[in-house]
Amino acid sequence: MTMSDPTILKTTQRMEGAIEHLKREFTAIRTGRASLGLLDHITVDYYGTPTPLKQVANLAIPESRMITIQPWDTSQIREIERAIISSELGLTPSNDGKLIRLPIPPLSEERRKDLV
Repeated sequence: MTMSDPTILKTTQRMEGAIEHLKREFTAIRTGRASLGLLDHITVDYYGTPTPLKQVANLAIPESRMITIQPWDTSQIREIERAIISSELGLTPSNDGKLIRLPIPPLSEERRKDLV
């Protein structure tokens, strides 16, 4: 058998795809610390078009348990908040009209058990 065998190539591609998926899943795990990977899967209804959050706002981590989201178009703050609330992250955003703050609560014992 050589690497040009179609079965081996297909299997290798599927394994690499599975590893990439696992890496994406690991970035979404809440550890009690802020990580921009938590927001990777969030899409915002941006003028009728589903758009990844990172394409409509500047994302930052000013503190270890805080993510800030600064939309490039402040009229989209409500849409961004709606997308975060409807995600399964269990996070509650707050805003001051220009900036959305997303506090990351400490990891609970129940959530730790779920992750294991």
